[in-house]
Amino acid sequence: MSSQPPYSPDGGHAVSVRSEKHWAYFVSAIILFMLVVIVYSGLHWAMMPPSRVETIDPTRLQMSGEFVENNLGSAVEPDGSVVVRFIAQQYSFTPQCLLVPADTPITFRTTSADVVHGLLITDTNINTMVVPGYVATFSSSFDRPTEHLMPCHEFCGFGHQTMWAHVKVIDKAAFFEQVKQNRRLSCVSR
Repeated sequence: MSSQPPYSPDGGHAVSVRSEKHWAYFVSAIILFMLVVIVYSGLHWAMMPPSRVETIDPTRLQMSGEFVENNLGSAVEPDGSVVVRFIAQQYSFTPQCLLVPADTPITFRTTSADVVHGLLITDTNINTMVVPGYVATFSSSFDRPTEHLMPCHEFCGFGHQTMWAHVKVIDKAAFFEQVKQNRRLSCVSR
């Protein structure tokens, strides 16, 4: 026979209080750890740009380098890939119309000459910020010939509402035929 009574004299209250304190300490430690991670990340990333980000001098964009005017638009690179380069500046995209092939992987490279811009290509999942001093690079493809609008969606000044461009997707064979005639393509070079 056991010498302990069948019930606890305090009704188990001491055990439940002790258990609740342990869980409260555990949850508080998790919350404190998450706050430390948030503060560290915020301070760390505020002092330096994210890794693998290309920087560029926005004051010299059109003087030399990959964003000179005759290097803008769509082009087929030596490895066969299609790269589209364009500049966002108050209150336009240069070139105003981008010509791209359907059913082909495309790399878009863009930067800003002046202020922060945002762009999205309608009816797609393409949406990015274009920040002066950095090159935004993203890849996509379009499954069929069509035309998309590309408005700036980040307020960039009083002419912001007029800042938009077109992305014209044409047949792959027609695109590569035009590339034979022009090294760089935009809608106006057609």
